[in-house]
Amino acid sequence: MSRVCRGSRSTDRSPRSHADAPLFWEEYDDAELLQLRICDLGLKSPGPVLQRRIERLYEELEGREIVFRPHCWLSDEWFSQDGIPGIAIPFYLAHPRLERLERKQMLEVEGGTQEWCLRILRHETGHALDTAYRLHFRRRWREMFGPYSQMYPDYYQPKPYSKSYVLHLDSWYAQSHPAEDFAETFAVWLRPRSRWRSQYRGWPALKKLRYVDELMTELKNARPPVRSRRRIAPLREIRKTLAEHYAEKRARYGIDYPEFYDRDLRKLFADPRQTTGNGRRSAAGFLRRIRPEVRRVVSLWTGEYQYTIDQLLGEMIERCRELDLRLDKPFEQAKRDALVMLTMQTMNYLHSGRHRVAL
Repeated sequence: MSRVCRGSRSTDRSPRSHADAPLFWEEYDDAELLQLRICDLGLKSPGPVLQRRIERLYEELEGREIVFRPHCWLSDEWFSQDGIPGIAIPFYLAHPRLERLERKQMLEVEGGTQEWCLRILRHETGHALDTAYRLHFRRRWREMFGPYSQMYPDYYQPKPYSKSYVLHLDSWYAQSHPAEDFAETFAVWLRPRSRWRSQYRGWPALKKLRYVDELMTELKNARPPVRSRRRIAPLREIRKTLAEHYAEKRARYGIDYPEFYDRDLRKLFADPRQTTGNGRRSAAGFLRRIRPEVRRVVSLWTGEYQYTIDQLLGEMIERCRELDLRLDKPFEQAKRDALVMLTMQTMNYLHSGRHRVAL
């Protein structure tokens, strides 16, 4: 969740924006940039790329005859605050230099592509629209999705094979809370050329999609009763440095896995006493070499953050070094086995009920 402030097609009337004037920190190296406070970045608008994506969202709403337009603002993460019908967007999406820093610090840029960004924007619009029209106060809404007043968990335990929820964002996010279930269902419904009727045929989730379809038909051209344009935690109010921001973010998405059993590592790699010759590649070196590829692939298939997976890989590499484990099979075979093992460990983590609620 994050904070970007652009109203419904409003224009930035400041004399110059970062879209047409260089910012003093654009040529800073990472060390220099990390020492800056977020409030000193001087970002006055989302920038041309992000603005086009926001406009694309507005066009999708217009195509559905929904007059509501969530206002957007830049902040430090993605979110839609309860009671405020708007969307906060992370600051790094407003400038290519900040995207590069985000990737360096977190290994990926959440919402960095147009498709990914629009998926999150549709989800957050579901929250903002719920607030704008006070939808969760309706009895049928609660019957469909559950009590909005339910406490948000720090972690949730997804059921990957459940057909009671739509699939939109990664990690079966609709299962984390009734509010997220609605936002995900709305996002699936809003997506242009969505074939939700056929895609979810036979699923209990189809009942929720039909309800959202009926609800949006009712709201066509209706003005929302809640119209606050307030912004929570805009950039100008965030005093922490970028270094402090990323230290907190890495801690939030760091690992909380159970201890990794030596037995599992020994299945993949060989004890030095069981190998012959001195030319066997070290298991730690092997894992370091394939680290970028496997964390990306496992993230793709499990929906877990690359940073979290990378933390587990780091623990594995360190333990392999301590045990002096060796590679005793062909490289490609070992890579396939490592992918399977890491995916298994990540899924065990997700099923343990320790999956974090992020948005």
